[in-house]
Order: sequence, then structure tokens, then C-alpha cells
Amino acid sequence: MKYTSAVLAAAAATVNADMTAFNEGGNWFAGLAGVSQIKYGGLDIPGAYRAVSKMTADGVCEFVTKPYSGSIAPFDEDLSMHLRGPLKLASVAVYTPGTGKRDVPKPHTKRHQHGHAHLHKKSAEEKRADMVTAVIDGVTVSWENNWFGAAAAPTEAPAAAPAAAAPAAVDAAPLAGAHSAPSGTISSAGSTDSVPVGNFKRVGYYSAKDNIAEGLTFLANKGDPKVSGTWDTVWGSSLAYVSADGESCSAGPTVFNGDLSDGNEIAIYSDIECDESCGAVRPGSVAYKAFAGADKAFFFEFQMPDTGATGWNKNMPAIWALNGAIARTGQYSSCSCWKGDNASPIEGGCGEADIFEVLASGDKKAKSTFHFANALGDSHWFARPTDKTIKIAAVFQSSTSTATIKVLDDSFDFSTSLTGAQIESIVADEADTNLFSFMSFGKN
Repeated sequence: MKYTSAVLAAAAATVNADMTAFNEGGNWFAGLAGVSQIKYGGLDIPGAYRAVSKMTADGVCEFVTKPYSGSIAPFDEDLSMHLRGPLKLASVAVYTPGTGKRDVPKPHTKRHQHGHAHLHKKSAEEKRADMVTAVIDGVTVSWENNWFGAAAAPTEAPAAAPAAAAPAAVDAAPLAGAHSAPSGTISSAGSTDSVPVGNFKRVGYYSAKDNIAEGLTFLANKGDPKVSGTWDTVWGSSLAYVSADGESCSAGPTVFNGDLSDGNEIAIYSDIECDESCGAVRPGSVAYKAFAGADKAFFFEFQMPDTGATGWNKNMPAIWALNGAIARTGQYSSCSCWKGDNASPIEGGCGEADIFEVLASGDKKAKSTFHFANALGDSHWFARPTDKTIKIAAVFQSSTSTATIKVLDDSFDFSTSLTGAQIESIVADEADTNLFSFMSFGKN
């Protein structure tokens, strides 16, 4: 596949060497044809942002200044994935580097669509769990057996999320092992094997065709205290579990059906519920961790059909990543870390990466923009896939302080692991690249 690339160095200012750039509706576009790769370099710019330290339902929102530095900071913090329709999502995969160590075996906890994971509360005697020893691939390993099997179906619905009020009058679906066939399955991404150092392990996966999600949780800003999440007159709706069609609040984790309607938005987090490491979380919100680490890769297979609609956020599909803390407090409110610090209130302070975004209703071009210490975006663009599905990768690489967005060959397989060579082939510029250079005038 022939690639055309654009490379951008993160800096206080940039110069566009491509003289075919044009302004369309206030947005700059370079070249008469779309590219297949955009790379952002020089992401090692230190900065600071306003981290939420306290948030209450009666309007209190307090901040502390949080400095950051590093090869791709603040994008090494946990990132959540966000999508806006019209969009048909076929699959998603998330990869992080392998450890080279064998993981402690753990069960796949399966939760059927609309059902809850019913946690088994152990007695003091049960807490003294048995130790299990086994030989796996010639290696003797031991672990604490704290799995007690699936619990019986609950007689009342459990709380939808940490600190959230219990949903009222919920019809819970049968748990794993029941006789009725599920219409979707959510499972842990845990595995008995790690991948070698230098390779990447798939820690999250979604397939619309197979109606499964592994290591992922689908959420949306649709909180309803009677179902999941919360709502108040100060901050509006919090994150909540979202229904299979992405249209409404759900009582528990549900597999998205892949069809996101025009203007509607969903968020994708990991399947690990938040603890104190998440920092401040809006009280009552459904809160999960996102995907952290200086090296990580997000893969998407999708189509962005043209609905012909016009108006606010209509017919403007997008895929982007946010610092996971933003939506856990207020994605569309003033109480989030989306600003810089008090001395330099730059929008996007804690990190937003617009990966594939259509900026005008019905436009056939999609751009990318990075927001952090400096808000900057490449004027090159991707062709919007209105009538076919495409695959793209967004790879964050600490060793080069780069983020690469690349259109992949249709045959690329989102397998359970990727080699370091496969990741490098995505990050590397193609031999026949038509390279567009941007000049840096210095860093903050």
C-alpha cells in the first residue's frame, strides 16, 4: 500500500511547507488529496494543568496545579477513547508493551448484555484463600485462589459503579451459566500468558460482528440516578453505562452494537473500576480507569457514512482520545483538567488527541489535532470513509516522543499480540513517502 505522510514537530509555532494549503470554513487543509499517515514529533514538552482535587453536587470544584514532563507527557497518563456519530464501528483493539513475565492466571468473568458482575463477598474464613500451584509450559507457578465461581443471580440490582446510587427496579439478565443465550458478552482481557519484552499485548478488544468486548467498558454522558451514573442541575449528566445502541443510559456493562447515530457520543474505558489512583471523580459517576503508559497503541476499524444532515455536531463524525480524568469529572463542564494551570490556562491542558475528526457537516476530510502544553494540528487530512470500512492505528511511542496516526491495509489483523516489528512498521515513514516538513521555533 502506498503511503503519503505528513510529519509535524510539536512547537510554539509551525510553518507549512506545502503551498497548496487552503482555508475552508476557518479550517486549514493542505494538499488536494488526503494522506495515509500523520506523525507528531517532539511531544516531550513540559507543562502543567489544573487537576480537579474536589468536586461536589452542589457546585464545588477545586483544583491543584499538576506539572508534567516526559517523552510524551501528559499522554502517558490514562487515555480514554471517544467516538461521535454517524459512525459504524466494526472493531477496536488496545495494545501495551509486553512484560516478558507470566501473568497470574485469572478467570474470564463474563457478563451478559444488560447484566451486572455480581461480586462475591467473602467471609473471614474465605479470605484465607487456598494457594494453588501448577506447572504451565514447564514453569512452576503459584497463586492465591480467590475465585469462588459465579454467584447466583442477585435478587436486587447492585450499585452501578463506585460511589453511585443503586439503580431502582432493574430487570437483571441471567448471569453466566444460565440457559438463555446472551446477545452480547463482556469479558476480562486477562490471560495466563504475557508476551515477550519488545512485543505488545492486546489488553482491550471489541468486535461488533461477534458482539463481544474484552477488557473494555462502554460509557456515555447520560447519567440517570435511577439507572446508572448521576445527574444534577449543576453539572448535568455524568458518565453512565450506555445501552447497546448508544442512545440511552443502561443499568450495567453492555456490548455496543457498533452503530452510532448522528451526533451521538460514547466513551470507551478499560474494565477496571477506579480506585484512589484515578484522583478526583464526580460523586455518583460510573468511573473506570482508561489506558495508561508512555507506550500504547489504539486500533479502530470503522466507517463514517454521510447522512446529509446539517446543524450542531451533525454529520461530523470523530474519533479522539482524552485524558481519562476529563470525563470522570466533567467532559462538558468547567470542572475538568482540560485547562492549563492558573498561570497559563491553555485549553487541552491534561491532554486531548483528536485522531480522526470531521470539522464541518458533510465534509469528506478528517483532521487531527493535539491539545496539551501547545494546541497544534497538522493541516494535512485523511479521506473520510463514507462508503467503506477502513482500519487506522494511533501509536504513542516514548523512545521517539512521537504519536503516529496511520491508515492500515485492510488485511491488518488485530490479533492477541503484535510484534515490536509490526509496531515499528506503523511508526516508520514509508520508503516512498511524500514527506511534508514543519519547522520548529522552540519549545516552552
